[in-house]
Amino acid sequence: MLLQPTPLCNLDCRYCYLPSRGLARVMSHEVADAVADTVGAWSEHHPVTVLWHGGEPLTAGVSRLRGLLDRFPPGREHPVRHSVQTNASLIDEAWCRLFAERRIKVSVSVDGPGPGSARRDRAGRDATGRALRGIALLREHGIAFGAIAVVSDPSPHKAAELHEWFAALGCRVLGVNLVERKGVNASAVHDDESVAEFWATLAARGRADRSLSLRDLEHAWRYVRAELAGVAGRWADQPLDPLPMVTWDGQVVVLSPDLAGFSSARHGPFTVGDVRERGLAGCLARAEETPWVAEALDGVDACRAGCGLFAYCRGGQAANKHFETGRLDATETVFCRNSRKLLMEGLIRDAERVAGTGPC
Repeated sequence: MLLQPTPLCNLDCRYCYLPSRGLARVMSHEVADAVADTVGAWSEHHPVTVLWHGGEPLTAGVSRLRGLLDRFPPGREHPVRHSVQTNASLIDEAWCRLFAERRIKVSVSVDGPGPGSARRDRAGRDATGRALRGIALLREHGIAFGAIAVVSDPSPHKAAELHEWFAALGCRVLGVNLVERKGVNASAVHDDESVAEFWATLAARGRADRSLSLRDLEHAWRYVRAELAGVAGRWADQPLDPLPMVTWDGQVVVLSPDLAGFSSARHGPFTVGDVRERGLAGCLARAEETPWVAEALDGVDACRAGCGLFAYCRGGQAANKHFETGRLDATETVFCRNSRKLLMEGLIRDAERVAGTGPC
């Protein structure tokens, strides 16, 4: 599950979709306690990972985030693990000590080599150098890290450049998010050929160098292996696995964390309740009775009925459906096409080239 310790971010990236990234508010202990009660109960049955996500979580400060972490039990029968998604620009010795002490997994948001990066601070200055200084400190302290890169110009050259750059950084796993029309960001990637060739080249690089795990391609390869083994159909029949997000003020978003802080004219705020009033378990229990969640589940059913890749994509993301179409029960989106269908096309192209049956 995801927790937002603060909506504030010290950067102002050109593609950012968050409307409240200038809001300096911090999660209270009351909210954290309400979440921790449910997390503790979950840990009796299976491990739980809490991902601290923003905004920029590190703008909350070391002492405040440490205090929020203290509200969570280590786990009753299974461990409660903690992760953080950070732009790395604020990482210093104190943060590295906290990461090491609490065994917090770190993922860095950085888009690759500059200049010309869309990742900028509020004065319009490129922030890549500060991220690299933070990454250097992680490496000095022996803290493994992954990364998420946002790409607005997919191409074979870009794929090769990203793989080489992140592998050289010592990154252990790389996720790629193509720019999406979402929130306050209205732009998206639409060139099908460039997108397919981007994924094909990244797949080829991933085959040649296994030192860097590629999140998106590993997911696709698992699906392909399941299809070849004849078991992928079971994935389609499994219940939808929610990924709950609790915002700094205790609101629970049960599907598509990117809907946090947004609302619609038909449904109002995309929340299923306040953890301070109902507890996290209580909010989740009433989720399917909430009209916006019911509409989103209708969209998943529509995808299940009409998409041959449903076992792979699992109905897409409600946030993309809302921001692209104004509804939650839509089916194909640009995100779905770019990051699922064209990714699969890229894998097929790479496989055909290896087999000598496709164009070079």
